[in-house]
Amino acid sequence: MGGECAVRRSNRLRRAQGQLAGVIAMIEAGRDCKDVVTQLAAVSRALDRAGFKIVASGMRQCMAEAEEGGAPMSEAELEKLFLALA
Repeated sequence: MGGECAVRRSNRLRRAQGQLAGVIAMIEAGRDCKDVVTQLAAVSRALDRAGFKIVASGMRQCMAEAEEGGAPMSEAELEKLFLALA
C-alpha cells in the first residue's frame, strides 16, 4: 500500500479510533443508551469502510504484482479477506 494511500487509510482509522474513544467516554459518563448505540454504529461503519478500502487496495496491489510476474492471490485467499470483514 503506497505512501499516500497508507496515510489516508491511517487517517481514516485514527478518526474511527477517536470516535471509539468518544463512545467509551459516553459510557463512562452514563449517557443515554440510544446515543451510545448510535455512536457505536457510526464507529462500526467507519471501520467497515476502512477495512474495505484496505482490502480493495490490497487487491489492486496483488493484481499489479501478478502482472509483473508475481504470484497472484488465489480466489480462496481473496474470499477469506472479504469474509473477515463480514
